[in-house]
Amino acid sequence: MAKRPASSSGHGDMPIDSGGATDSLEEAPLFDERLFFAHQSTKTALRDKPAKPPSVPANAEAHYHGHRERLRNRYRDGGNAALADYEILELLLFRLIPRRDTKPIAKALLARFGTLGGVFGAPANLLQEISGVGEAVALDLKLVASVAQRMLKSELTGKPVLSSWKALIDYCHTAMAHETREQFRILFLDKRNALIADEVQGLGTIDHTPVYPREVVRRALELSATAVILVHNHPSGDPTPSRADIDMTKTIIDTAGPLGITVHDHIIIGKNGHVSFRALRLV
Repeated sequence: MAKRPASSSGHGDMPIDSGGATDSLEEAPLFDERLFFAHQSTKTALRDKPAKPPSVPANAEAHYHGHRERLRNRYRDGGNAALADYEILELLLFRLIPRRDTKPIAKALLARFGTLGGVFGAPANLLQEISGVGEAVALDLKLVASVAQRMLKSELTGKPVLSSWKALIDYCHTAMAHETREQFRILFLDKRNALIADEVQGLGTIDHTPVYPREVVRRALELSATAVILVHNHPSGDPTPSRADIDMTKTIIDTAGPLGITVHDHIIIGKNGHVSFRALRLV
């Protein structure tokens, strides 16, 4: 058989190594450019394909759930004293944020607001400034705060308030200490000094709340109250009474007294404590 002429494409001038003993063109396979470009396209596609994200270790989820379970067990076995404040908050956040590490969120909340009371007393919009706390979580935290307030208030309702003074202070502190605006609250008492009603009579600015003595007395008469305890907060944290606080209290006493309504005390609540006008002999 006659030898096939060399190709004019340029490939025929070069012997193709077929892996055998001969390099003749007659015995070498023909070069197919289509296969060459197909091979190059496959390599390019593989190079441009985005890398797969690193796989999560098989034991990562088990470790995460293991931490939650250990924390729950510590609380179950040791109660409140077994956990630090951030762990108590973390344990609560387990329920609100089921698939995320909540320890950094708990620590960030405490770093921002200082105490557990500060966290639960903070406005919802400020809570949402913490990474990981959305509207739903913020509202749930405020719900817990409301439950705590209702619980403390239930310890006062229908009982002589003057003999439950610590419970009264605890309630007022929980309800008002972390408010960012001043509020003026009145506790209306019956002739046994039992709590009839607890009402916020006014909301003000960061350092002032308008109070109208006649409105205080009018509401006491509507409720058939024979005594009141005045309460307001200082958002600055310092419960020291101002001259305006002292003058306003005296005006209410002078207005209520002739109508048989006694002002037992005026309490100022701050983040760092409280002040009683009676203890200061201002009432």
